[in-house]
Amino acid sequence: MNSNTRLQMILADTLIDTVLTAIAQLNLPNWWLAGGAVRNTVWASIFGNGCGLGIKDFDIAFFDIEGNRSQELAAKATLTEQFPDDEFDVKNQASFARWRLGSRPYISTEDGITNWLHTATAVGVRLDAQGEWQFFTPYGLDDLFDGIIRPTPAHTHNLNAHNKASGFLQKCPYLRLA
Repeated sequence: MNSNTRLQMILADTLIDTVLTAIAQLNLPNWWLAGGAVRNTVWASIFGNGCGLGIKDFDIAFFDIEGNRSQELAAKATLTEQFPDDEFDVKNQASFARWRLGSRPYISTEDGITNWLHTATAVGVRLDAQGEWQFFTPYGLDDLFDGIIRPTPAHTHNLNAHNKASGFLQKCPYLRLA
């Protein structure tokens, strides 16, 4: 079985699967669900109850050069109405440099996700127009499946990446630092 198939099998029949369908209906341009929701769902599946990392929020990244903050807020409001017990972080990667000062502008959603803190977090999933799963895995899925916390190349010396990794280890002792 290939890695994408394995990822889909882990995420199917979880809250991720339900949320993906709702996100797809928003018609955000070039969107991906990525980050901690995907990572923690996989780690909980692999490591079981001993891994105390749950879904804090759903990180939805999209890219619309013409978009504005109201687009993000409307998507978040729609999802929050459908899932009132969950948190959503909807961000237009085209405006990243405006809300994360000192950062370079991204040229696509994929460019943004590739620059997230850890390789196991830089994993995107979405549904296409036919409802088929798609995957964006710039660093592959080995670190995710093996419970390895490795900073992405842009964050090798980033103290925030190190601090977050320490927090992951406290909640899930099965993880390893790279």
